[in-house]
Amino acid sequence: MEPIMLAEMGKITVGILVVLSIVALVFILVIGRFVNIWIQALSSGARVSFFDLIGMWLRKVPAQMVVTARISAVQAGLEDLSTRELESAFLVRKDPVDVMTCVNALIIAFKANIPITFTELQAHHFAGGQVIKLVQAMIAAHRAKIALTLDVSRAIDLAGRDILDAVQTTVKPKIIDCPTQEAGTAMLDAVARDGIRLLIRARVTVRSNIAQLVRGATEETIIARVGQGIVSAIGSSDTYKDVLENPDRISRKVLESGLDAQTAFEIVSIDIADVSVASVRDVANVGALLETERAEADKQMRQAEAEGRAAMARAREQEMKALVQENQAKVVLAEAEVPRAMAEAFRSGNMGIMDYYRMKNIKSDTDMRDSIGRGGQEDTKE
Repeated sequence: MEPIMLAEMGKITVGILVVLSIVALVFILVIGRFVNIWIQALSSGARVSFFDLIGMWLRKVPAQMVVTARISAVQAGLEDLSTRELESAFLVRKDPVDVMTCVNALIIAFKANIPITFTELQAHHFAGGQVIKLVQAMIAAHRAKIALTLDVSRAIDLAGRDILDAVQTTVKPKIIDCPTQEAGTAMLDAVARDGIRLLIRARVTVRSNIAQLVRGATEETIIARVGQGIVSAIGSSDTYKDVLENPDRISRKVLESGLDAQTAFEIVSIDIADVSVASVRDVANVGALLETERAEADKQMRQAEAEGRAAMARAREQEMKALVQENQAKVVLAEAEVPRAMAEAFRSGNMGIMDYYRMKNIKSDTDMRDSIGRGGQEDTKE
Protein backbone atom coordinates (compact mmCIF):
# COMPACT_ATOMS: atom_id res chain seq x y z
CA MET A 1 0.00 0.00 0.00
CA GLU A 2 2.75 2.34 0.83
CA PRO A 3 4.34 2.13 -2.63
CA ILE A 4 0.94 2.84 -4.21
CA MET A 5 0.35 5.83 -1.99
CA LEU A 6 3.80 7.12 -2.73
CA ALA A 7 3.12 6.75 -6.43
CA GLU A 8 -0.15 8.64 -6.12
CA MET A 9 1.48 11.39 -4.12
CA GLY A 10 4.23 11.56 -6.70
CA LYS A 11 1.65 12.10 -9.46
CA ILE A 12 -0.07 14.83 -7.45
CA THR A 13 3.23 16.50 -6.80
CA VAL A 14 4.11 16.35 -10.47
CA GLY A 15 0.71 17.82 -11.37
CA ILE A 16 1.17 20.64 -8.89
CA LEU A 17 4.63 21.32 -10.21
CA VAL A 18 3.32 21.41 -13.76
CA VAL A 19 0.54 23.83 -12.80
CA LEU A 20 2.98 26.00 -10.91
CA SER A 21 5.33 25.91 -13.84
CA ILE A 22 2.55 27.01 -16.18
CA VAL A 23 1.52 29.79 -13.81
CA ALA A 24 5.11 30.87 -13.45
CA LEU A 25 5.56 30.81 -17.23
CA VAL A 26 2.44 32.88 -17.73
CA PHE A 27 3.56 35.28 -15.01
CA ILE A 28 6.98 35.58 -16.60
CA LEU A 29 5.41 36.21 -20.02
CA VAL A 30 3.12 38.87 -18.59
CA ILE A 31 6.00 40.40 -16.66
CA GLY A 32 8.11 40.32 -19.79
CA ARG A 33 5.32 41.93 -21.80
CA PHE A 34 4.85 44.86 -19.45
CA VAL A 35 8.22 45.12 -17.73
CA ASN A 36 9.52 47.72 -20.17
CA ILE A 37 6.41 49.89 -19.74
CA TRP A 38 6.53 49.44 -15.95
CA ILE A 39 10.21 50.39 -15.78
CA GLN A 40 9.55 53.42 -18.04
CA ALA A 41 6.74 54.61 -15.77
CA LEU A 42 8.74 53.93 -12.62
CA SER A 43 11.82 55.76 -13.84
CA SER A 44 9.68 58.76 -14.86
CA GLY A 45 7.98 59.03 -11.48
CA ALA A 46 4.59 58.05 -12.94
CA ARG A 47 4.33 54.73 -11.09
CA VAL A 48 1.85 52.22 -12.54
CA SER A 49 1.17 48.82 -10.97
CA PHE A 50 1.31 45.53 -12.87
CA PHE A 51 -2.33 44.96 -12.00
CA ASP A 52 -3.26 48.20 -13.78
CA LEU A 53 -1.24 47.15 -16.81
CA ILE A 54 -2.87 43.73 -16.85
CA GLY A 55 -6.29 45.33 -16.51
CA MET A 56 -5.56 47.59 -19.49
CA TRP A 57 -4.52 44.53 -21.49
CA LEU A 58 -7.73 42.74 -20.61
CA ARG A 59 -9.81 45.82 -21.47
CA LYS A 60 -7.92 46.20 -24.78
CA VAL A 61 -6.55 49.59 -23.86
CA PRO A 62 -3.09 50.41 -25.26
CA ALA A 63 -0.98 50.50 -22.11
CA GLN A 64 1.91 52.30 -23.79
CA MET A 65 -0.39 55.19 -24.74
CA VAL A 66 -1.86 55.50 -21.25
CA VAL A 67 1.57 55.35 -19.58
CA THR A 68 2.98 57.94 -22.00
CA ALA A 69 0.06 60.28 -21.26
CA ARG A 70 0.48 59.78 -17.51
CA ILE A 71 4.23 60.41 -17.74
CA SER A 72 3.52 63.71 -19.59
CA ALA A 73 1.04 64.75 -16.89
CA VAL A 74 3.33 63.80 -13.99
CA GLN A 75 6.32 65.55 -15.56
CA ALA A 76 4.13 68.67 -15.80
CA GLY A 77 3.18 68.37 -12.12
CA LEU A 78 -0.19 66.62 -12.45
CA GLU A 79 0.44 63.66 -10.19
CA ASP A 80 -3.26 63.15 -9.39
CA LEU A 81 -4.19 62.12 -12.94
CA SER A 82 -4.95 58.42 -12.69
CA THR A 83 -4.82 55.72 -15.35
CA ARG A 84 -8.56 55.15 -14.86
CA GLU A 85 -9.32 58.67 -16.12
CA LEU A 86 -7.04 58.17 -19.10
CA GLU A 87 -8.65 54.84 -19.91
CA SER A 88 -12.14 56.39 -19.75
CA ALA A 89 -11.12 59.00 -22.32
CA PHE A 90 -9.83 56.28 -24.65
CA LEU A 91 -12.76 53.87 -24.30
CA VAL A 92 -15.35 56.41 -25.54
CA ARG A 93 -14.19 56.29 -29.14
CA LYS A 94 -11.04 54.16 -28.81
CA ASP A 95 -8.96 56.91 -30.36
CA PRO A 96 -5.57 57.69 -28.76
CA VAL A 97 -5.84 61.27 -30.08
CA ASP A 98 -8.69 61.94 -27.62
CA VAL A 99 -6.47 61.06 -24.67
CA MET A 100 -3.45 63.08 -25.76
CA THR A 101 -5.59 66.10 -26.70
CA CYS A 102 -7.24 66.22 -23.27
CA VAL A 103 -3.92 65.64 -21.48
CA ASN A 104 -2.13 68.38 -23.43
CA ALA A 105 -4.98 70.81 -22.74
CA LEU A 106 -4.90 69.92 -19.03
CA ILE A 107 -1.14 70.47 -18.89
CA ILE A 108 -1.45 73.88 -20.56
CA ALA A 109 -4.20 74.90 -18.13
CA PHE A 110 -2.24 73.65 -15.11
CA LYS A 111 0.88 75.58 -16.13
CA ALA A 112 -1.18 78.75 -16.43
CA ASN A 113 -3.00 78.19 -13.11
CA ILE A 114 -6.38 77.83 -14.81
CA PRO A 115 -8.68 75.65 -12.63
CA ILE A 116 -9.92 73.00 -15.07
CA THR A 117 -10.27 69.29 -14.37
CA PHE A 118 -9.56 66.43 -16.76
CA THR A 119 -13.20 65.37 -16.57
CA GLU A 120 -14.40 68.81 -17.70
CA LEU A 121 -11.98 68.85 -20.60
CA GLN A 122 -12.96 65.33 -21.56
CA ALA A 123 -16.67 66.20 -21.56
CA HIS A 124 -16.07 69.31 -23.67
CA HIS A 125 -13.88 67.41 -26.12
CA PHE A 126 -16.45 64.70 -26.70
CA ALA A 127 -19.17 67.33 -27.07
CA GLY A 128 -17.37 68.59 -30.16
CA GLY A 129 -15.38 71.43 -28.64
CA GLN A 130 -11.75 72.39 -29.17
CA VAL A 131 -10.15 72.00 -25.77
CA ILE A 132 -6.75 73.40 -26.75
CA LYS A 133 -8.27 76.64 -28.05
CA LEU A 134 -10.57 76.74 -25.05
CA VAL A 135 -7.65 76.63 -22.62
CA GLN A 136 -5.61 79.12 -24.67
CA ALA A 137 -8.55 81.51 -24.74
CA MET A 138 -9.03 81.29 -20.98
CA ILE A 139 -5.31 81.92 -20.45
CA ALA A 140 -5.41 84.98 -22.74
CA ALA A 141 -8.51 86.29 -20.95
CA HIS A 142 -6.91 85.73 -17.54
CA ARG A 143 -3.76 87.59 -18.59
CA ALA A 144 -5.83 90.49 -19.98
CA LYS A 145 -8.02 90.55 -16.82
CA ILE A 146 -11.17 89.72 -18.80
CA ALA A 147 -13.94 87.97 -16.89
CA LEU A 148 -14.34 84.69 -18.76
CA THR A 149 -15.67 81.62 -16.95
CA LEU A 150 -15.37 78.02 -18.07
CA ASP A 151 -19.11 77.71 -18.71
CA VAL A 152 -19.16 80.80 -20.92
CA SER A 153 -16.07 79.61 -22.79
CA ARG A 154 -17.57 76.20 -23.45
CA ALA A 155 -20.85 77.74 -24.62
CA ILE A 156 -19.04 80.07 -27.04
CA ASP A 157 -16.88 77.27 -28.40
CA LEU A 158 -19.78 74.85 -28.85
CA ALA A 159 -21.78 77.61 -30.59
CA GLY A 160 -19.26 77.48 -33.43
CA ARG A 161 -17.40 80.69 -32.60
CA ASP A 162 -13.61 80.84 -32.50
CA ILE A 163 -13.22 81.51 -28.78
CA LEU A 164 -9.48 82.22 -29.03
CA ASP A 165 -9.98 84.74 -31.85
CA ALA A 166 -12.81 86.35 -29.88
CA VAL A 167 -10.61 86.88 -26.82
CA GLN A 168 -7.74 88.16 -28.95
CA THR A 169 -10.13 90.58 -30.68
CA THR A 170 -11.23 91.81 -27.26
CA VAL A 171 -7.63 92.54 -26.31
CA LYS A 172 -6.58 93.80 -29.74
CA PRO A 173 -9.49 95.35 -31.70
CA LYS A 174 -9.99 94.23 -35.28
CA ILE A 175 -10.47 96.47 -38.32
CA ILE A 176 -13.22 95.67 -40.82
CA ASP A 177 -13.49 97.29 -44.23
CA CYS A 178 -16.92 98.58 -45.25
CA PRO A 179 -17.74 97.43 -47.83
CA THR A 180 -15.62 94.28 -47.81
CA GLN A 181 -13.68 93.10 -50.82
CA GLU A 182 -15.98 90.08 -51.06
CA ALA A 183 -18.98 92.38 -51.57
CA GLY A 184 -18.09 92.91 -55.24
CA THR A 185 -17.72 96.70 -54.92
CA ALA A 186 -14.92 98.74 -53.40
CA MET A 187 -17.01 101.78 -52.44
CA LEU A 188 -20.39 102.62 -50.96
CA ASP A 189 -22.69 104.60 -53.27
CA ALA A 190 -24.70 107.46 -51.72
CA VAL A 191 -26.47 110.59 -52.98
CA ALA A 192 -26.70 113.92 -51.13
CA ARG A 193 -29.78 116.15 -51.20
CA ASP A 194 -28.35 118.27 -54.01
CA GLY A 195 -28.28 115.18 -56.22
CA ILE A 196 -24.50 114.70 -56.26
CA ARG A 197 -23.47 111.05 -56.10
CA LEU A 198 -20.64 110.22 -53.68
CA LEU A 199 -18.45 107.15 -53.38
CA ILE A 200 -17.25 106.39 -49.86
CA ARG A 201 -15.28 103.71 -48.04
CA ALA A 202 -15.07 103.30 -44.28
CA ARG A 203 -13.00 101.27 -41.80
CA VAL A 204 -14.76 99.98 -38.70
CA THR A 205 -12.74 99.13 -35.59
CA VAL A 206 -14.49 96.56 -33.41
CA ARG A 207 -13.73 94.49 -30.34
CA SER A 208 -15.49 91.30 -29.27
CA ASN A 209 -18.40 91.48 -26.86
CA ILE A 210 -17.97 88.33 -24.78
CA ALA A 211 -21.47 88.56 -23.32
CA GLN A 212 -23.07 88.53 -26.81
CA LEU A 213 -20.84 85.99 -28.55
CA VAL A 214 -23.31 83.13 -28.26
CA ARG A 215 -26.43 84.84 -29.62
CA GLY A 216 -25.03 88.02 -31.16
CA ALA A 217 -24.93 88.83 -34.87
CA THR A 218 -21.71 88.44 -36.86
CA GLU A 219 -19.42 90.80 -38.80
CA GLU A 220 -21.78 90.79 -41.80
CA THR A 221 -24.44 92.51 -39.70
CA ILE A 222 -21.97 95.17 -38.55
CA ILE A 223 -20.91 95.87 -42.13
CA ALA A 224 -24.51 96.06 -43.35
CA ARG A 225 -25.57 98.41 -40.54
CA VAL A 226 -22.57 100.70 -40.98
CA GLY A 227 -23.15 100.88 -44.74
CA GLN A 228 -26.80 101.69 -44.21
CA GLY A 229 -25.95 104.37 -41.65
CA ILE A 230 -23.40 106.04 -43.92
CA VAL A 231 -25.78 106.10 -46.90
CA SER A 232 -28.54 107.52 -44.69
CA ALA A 233 -26.25 110.19 -43.19
CA ILE A 234 -25.07 111.33 -46.62
CA GLY A 235 -28.65 111.34 -47.92
CA SER A 236 -29.63 113.75 -45.12
CA SER A 237 -26.78 116.17 -45.95
CA ASP A 238 -27.83 119.33 -47.79
CA THR A 239 -24.93 119.30 -50.23
CA TYR A 240 -22.05 117.05 -51.14
CA LYS A 241 -19.71 119.82 -49.94
CA ASP A 242 -20.81 119.25 -46.35
CA VAL A 243 -19.69 115.62 -46.60
CA LEU A 244 -16.36 116.49 -48.22
CA GLU A 245 -15.65 119.22 -45.68
CA ASN A 246 -16.60 117.22 -42.55
CA PRO A 247 -16.48 113.46 -43.18
CA ASP A 248 -16.02 112.93 -39.43
CA ARG A 249 -19.55 114.29 -38.91
CA ILE A 250 -20.87 111.35 -40.91
CA SER A 251 -18.87 108.84 -38.88
CA ARG A 252 -19.98 110.41 -35.56
CA LYS A 253 -23.61 110.34 -36.62
CA VAL A 254 -23.35 106.69 -37.61
CA LEU A 255 -21.47 105.77 -34.43
CA GLU A 256 -24.13 107.40 -32.24
CA SER A 257 -26.85 105.23 -33.83
CA GLY A 258 -26.02 102.20 -31.66
CA LEU A 259 -25.29 99.91 -34.60
CA ASP A 260 -23.61 97.25 -32.42
CA ALA A 261 -26.80 96.37 -30.52
CA GLN A 262 -27.50 92.62 -30.40
CA THR A 263 -24.19 91.83 -32.12
CA ALA A 264 -21.12 89.94 -31.01
CA PHE A 265 -18.98 93.06 -31.32
CA GLU A 266 -18.59 96.50 -29.80
CA ILE A 267 -17.84 99.27 -32.29
CA VAL A 268 -14.83 101.30 -31.15
CA SER A 269 -14.70 103.77 -34.03
CA ILE A 270 -15.85 104.36 -37.59
CA ASP A 271 -13.31 106.13 -39.80
CA ILE A 272 -13.97 107.44 -43.30
CA ALA A 273 -11.03 106.11 -45.28
CA ASP A 274 -11.95 107.53 -48.70
CA VAL A 275 -14.67 109.78 -50.11
CA SER A 276 -14.97 111.18 -53.63
CA VAL A 277 -17.50 112.44 -56.13
CA ALA A 278 -18.59 109.80 -58.62
CA SER A 279 -16.95 109.94 -62.08
CA VAL A 280 -14.61 112.83 -61.16
CA ARG A 281 -11.97 110.96 -59.24
CA ASP A 282 -9.01 112.22 -61.34
CA VAL A 283 -10.22 115.81 -61.86
CA ALA A 284 -8.30 118.54 -60.03
CA ASN A 285 -11.06 121.20 -59.88
CA VAL A 286 -14.07 119.12 -58.93
CA GLY A 287 -16.20 122.16 -58.07
CA ALA A 288 -15.76 123.79 -61.48
CA LEU A 289 -16.56 120.54 -63.28
CA LEU A 290 -19.68 120.00 -61.23
CA GLU A 291 -20.82 123.60 -61.77
CA THR A 292 -20.25 123.22 -65.52
CA GLU A 293 -22.21 120.00 -65.60
CA ARG A 294 -24.96 121.56 -63.51
CA ALA A 295 -25.14 124.61 -65.85
CA GLU A 296 -25.31 122.35 -68.87
CA ALA A 297 -28.05 120.31 -67.23
CA ASP A 298 -29.97 123.51 -66.36
CA LYS A 299 -29.57 124.72 -69.93
CA GLN A 300 -30.94 121.50 -71.35
CA MET A 301 -33.79 121.63 -68.85
CA ARG A 302 -34.69 125.22 -69.79
CA GLN A 303 -34.48 124.39 -73.49
CA ALA A 304 -36.79 121.46 -72.95
CA GLU A 305 -39.21 123.68 -71.03
CA ALA A 306 -39.09 126.37 -73.78
CA GLU A 307 -39.69 123.80 -76.48
CA GLY A 308 -42.59 122.48 -74.47
CA ARG A 309 -44.11 125.95 -74.11
CA ALA A 310 -43.61 126.65 -77.85
CA ALA A 311 -45.29 123.41 -78.74
CA MET A 312 -48.20 124.31 -76.45
CA ALA A 313 -48.43 127.77 -78.09
CA ARG A 314 -48.50 126.24 -81.56
CA ALA A 315 -51.15 123.82 -80.48
CA ARG A 316 -53.16 126.71 -78.98
CA GLU A 317 -52.85 128.69 -82.23
CA GLN A 318 -54.19 125.78 -84.19
CA GLU A 319 -57.04 125.46 -81.72
CA MET A 320 -57.92 129.17 -82.14
CA LYS A 321 -57.84 128.91 -85.93
CA ALA A 322 -60.16 125.96 -85.76
CA LEU A 323 -62.43 127.95 -83.43
CA VAL A 324 -62.51 130.89 -85.92
CA GLN A 325 -63.46 128.56 -88.73
CA GLU A 326 -66.15 127.08 -86.55
CA ASN A 327 -67.60 130.53 -85.72
CA GLN A 328 -67.49 131.59 -89.37
CA ALA A 329 -69.42 128.52 -90.29
CA LYS A 330 -71.98 129.42 -87.65
CA VAL A 331 -72.27 132.96 -89.16
CA VAL A 332 -72.85 131.51 -92.63
CA LEU A 333 -75.50 129.23 -91.25
CA ALA A 334 -77.13 132.16 -89.48
CA GLU A 335 -77.11 134.29 -92.69
CA ALA A 336 -78.68 131.42 -94.58
CA GLU A 337 -81.59 131.59 -92.18
CA VAL A 338 -82.37 135.27 -93.06
CA PRO A 339 -84.07 134.66 -96.49
CA ARG A 340 -85.99 131.82 -94.99
CA ALA A 341 -87.17 133.99 -92.13
CA MET A 342 -88.19 136.79 -94.55
CA ALA A 343 -90.19 134.37 -96.69
CA GLU A 344 -91.93 133.14 -93.59
CA ALA A 345 -92.69 136.73 -92.57
CA PHE A 346 -94.20 137.43 -96.03
CA ARG A 347 -96.39 134.32 -95.81
CA SER A 348 -97.56 135.13 -92.32
CA GLY A 349 -98.27 138.76 -93.15
CA ASN A 350 -95.85 140.14 -90.58
CA MET A 351 -93.87 141.90 -93.32
CA GLY A 352 -95.08 143.79 -96.41
CA ILE A 353 -93.48 144.72 -99.65
CA MET A 354 -92.82 148.27 -98.48
CA ASP A 355 -91.07 146.96 -95.41
CA TYR A 356 -88.90 144.87 -97.64
CA TYR A 357 -87.94 147.87 -99.79
CA ARG A 358 -87.21 150.00 -96.73
CA MET A 359 -84.94 147.29 -95.45
CA LYS A 360 -83.18 147.15 -98.81
CA ASN A 361 -82.74 150.94 -98.78
CA ILE A 362 -81.32 150.79 -95.26
CA LYS A 363 -78.92 148.07 -96.34
CA SER A 364 -77.87 150.14 -99.38
CA ASP A 365 -77.30 153.21 -97.22
CA THR A 366 -75.28 151.12 -94.81
CA ASP A 367 -73.15 149.72 -97.61
CA MET A 368 -72.61 153.22 -99.02
CA ARG A 369 -71.54 154.55 -95.62
CA ASP A 370 -69.19 151.61 -95.19
CA SER A 371 -67.70 152.28 -98.60
CA ILE A 372 -67.30 155.98 -97.84
CA GLY A 373 -65.80 155.15 -94.46
CA ARG A 374 -63.29 152.75 -95.94
CA GLY A 375 -62.37 155.25 -98.67
CA GLY A 376 -61.79 158.00 -96.09
CA GLN A 377 -59.42 155.76 -94.07
CA GLU A 378 -57.43 154.88 -97.20
CA ASP A 379 -57.08 158.62 -98.05
CA THR A 380 -55.92 159.39 -94.56
CA LYS A 381 -53.27 156.65 -94.70
CA GLU A 382 -52.05 157.92 -98.04
